[in-house]
Amino acid sequence: MLRACALDFGGAWDKSLPYAEFSYNNSYQASLQMAPFEALYGRRCRTPLFWDQTGERQLFGTEVLAEAEEKVRIIRERLRIAQSRQKSYADNRRRELTFEAGDYVYLRVTPLRGVHRFQTKGKLAPRFVGPYKILERRGEVAYQLELPSNMIGIHDVFHVSQLKKCLRVPEEQADSEHIDIQEDLTYVEKPVRILDTSERRTRNKVTRFCRVQWSHHSEEEATWEREDELKAAHPYLFTSSSESRGRDSA
Repeated sequence: MLRACALDFGGAWDKSLPYAEFSYNNSYQASLQMAPFEALYGRRCRTPLFWDQTGERQLFGTEVLAEAEEKVRIIRERLRIAQSRQKSYADNRRRELTFEAGDYVYLRVTPLRGVHRFQTKGKLAPRFVGPYKILERRGEVAYQLELPSNMIGIHDVFHVSQLKKCLRVPEEQADSEHIDIQEDLTYVEKPVRILDTSERRTRNKVTRFCRVQWSHHSEEEATWEREDELKAAHPYLFTSSSESRGRDSA
């Protein structure tokens, strides 16, 4: 609804927010089977379309309370039905993920970077390291893993959502010995070099971007980041020697 409002009113869309709010509060909601206004006040909003309708019923005293209690009961029942329906849809697509002792699994880790363009992570994030052997099952949804010595500070029991099954132990694997994994299963990715630069011009300013290769990633996985954010977080990238090497490689 807000997107349509912004498209229709153009640059003055923010002045039309009260109209959008009014429209939303008086629009039929499938889960409530009524409009939010009617759910709150017990009657439909009287817009100019209904001004020719007279004889609105007046409620006083205990009748108001009885009407409100009945409305709350109806709304709760309708919301319960809607939630149950959505749960059944989700359950149909959900599958139980279980492992056996002796299976090998990958462990999910999350890279942290000093810059976050558009608040998104890299296309390969989160990454998986391992595989590691499952020692035993702990409870219904947790497993104990056989971790290497360099991960001694990390608790070795993980929720099933952090694991991905390894069908066979590959010859090449994401080795955790080259990644400094923290206790919260995150690791810091640092930019290695700048491969290319570009500019984006708007009406009254120019924004510079840099194509950056990150540690543990190839050149094909490089991302575009804002130059000002890179300079603030990683000023060493902008020495003359670093920039020249990046342009030569690009």
